[in-house]
Amino acid sequence: MATPPADPARLRLIVTGRVQGVGFRYATVDEAARLQLVGWVRNCRDGSVEIVAEGPRQRLERLAVWSHGGPRGALVDNVCAHWGEATGECADFSIRY
Repeated sequence: MATPPADPARLRLIVTGRVQGVGFRYATVDEAARLQLVGWVRNCRDGSVEIVAEGPRQRLERLAVWSHGGPRGALVDNVCAHWGEATGECADFSIRY
């Protein structure tokens, strides 16, 4: 018997540290694609990176774990996670400007 798909969730991450100018957004797009998540990532004016992703909670948790390290060159100081219900507003994962 097949396992039913997990209910989708929404995860908002605020990642601080040396996370701009190191390819963090592009690496996040690649990681989200690997995990088959939808949503977006953007640089914030305060120097942080904001990630909003939707998909199965287990995959979102993997994205959260990944975000604590990020790509080579990043130096993550903190990751703040906010969980919620999926909205279904995104069809893919992209960079917002």
